[in-house]
Amino acid sequence: MTHETVSTSRSHGGTQGVYRHASAETGTPMVFSVFLPPQAMEGDGAKLPVVWYLSGLTCTHANVTDKGEFRQAAAELGLIIVCPDTSPRGEGVADDPAWDMGQGAGFYVDATEAPWAPHFRMWSYVTKELPEVVAANFPVDMDRQGITGHSMGGHGALTVALRHPGRFKSVSAFAPIVAPTQVPWGQKALPGYLGENPAAWRQHDTVALIEGGARVPDLLVDQGTADNFLENQLRPELLRQACADAGIPLTLRLQQGYDHSYYFISTFMRDHLEWHAERLKA
Repeated sequence: MTHETVSTSRSHGGTQGVYRHASAETGTPMVFSVFLPPQAMEGDGAKLPVVWYLSGLTCTHANVTDKGEFRQAAAELGLIIVCPDTSPRGEGVADDPAWDMGQGAGFYVDATEAPWAPHFRMWSYVTKELPEVVAANFPVDMDRQGITGHSMGGHGALTVALRHPGRFKSVSAFAPIVAPTQVPWGQKALPGYLGENPAAWRQHDTVALIEGGARVPDLLVDQGTADNFLENQLRPELLRQACADAGIPLTLRLQQGYDHSYYFISTFMRDHLEWHAERLKA
């Protein structure tokens, strides 16, 4: 449960920290960031709600930490924001020349196939190990958790929430991969990491999980209409249909002219944090 501090910076009355710890799940050092709002500095011992943010392909913790523009809203709302890395890294960790596989592209699964299995255990890392580290070292109220993410991280956020009913009181995503078994990114990554067992793939497919009976109370999803990956990789219409069939309230907002970048994410970050705060403080 120990960790080391890489850096801390004052921001909006709170503290933005970056931390490193030795992960038993991945067998590597892992870096994550935590924003503590000013309410965490008041010294009364109160624990605050936490929102987990899972990043997308090619990213580290730093992309959203540096470009997500979440701190002002999180400070006002009294939310702790935790941002993990997207994969194990370092010498001896398998990689791939392609940007959509290997380091930076963990897809939030526990790999079973060579050469990925020894280190690529991001499912267990983000659902078990990192929450234990954060709970032991930061003033988080683990009864008030929300989760969100972008693209591959949106896929991770939705599947984690669906497979942990009751853990997360709020769930949202930015341009998520909602049906990886039906799109090229997932059709490459899921067999690569999990082998040729379609049942294993469906455990990491939001639409398939909903079709199989998994539920969350409601969802907020933002998707840019100028996103280059919209039609081929993201397919939000599949999520709309699955939620409609299952009776899951879905707020799916198609944002005109926005692309897949952090310009898009930062524009609507406050909306998402307000969504989470409303549910986490109810």
